[in-house]
Amino acid sequence: MPDRPESWAFFATWLEHNWPGLYAGLLAVLIAGLRVIYGGGSLRQLVIEAPLCGALALSASHGLSLVGIPLTAAPFFGGVIGLLGVEFVRATAKKLFIRKEEKL
Repeated sequence: MPDRPESWAFFATWLEHNWPGLYAGLLAVLIAGLRVIYGGGSLRQLVIEAPLCGALALSASHGLSLVGIPLTAAPFFGGVIGLLGVEFVRATAKKLFIRKEEKL
């Protein structure tokens, strides 16, 4: 790969455009992992919860522009998702969607 500088240029450009989302996901993984360790969770919970938070933050960061929030705010949402955890985010989203459905 070092003999193909265009590959490195492509990767650097891709990373530059996708960095806020990736940073949000990595931040959520780190915070969720530390939260599970601090709370005395098991290794199984750590291995499952941290990547789930990262994936949730990554997917949420790419949807921010749909609701008018700039992509530069993605790390904040990644940190919040990592801190609150998957179960809390799921329960909150479920309440929100049920409330929206009742208004229709």
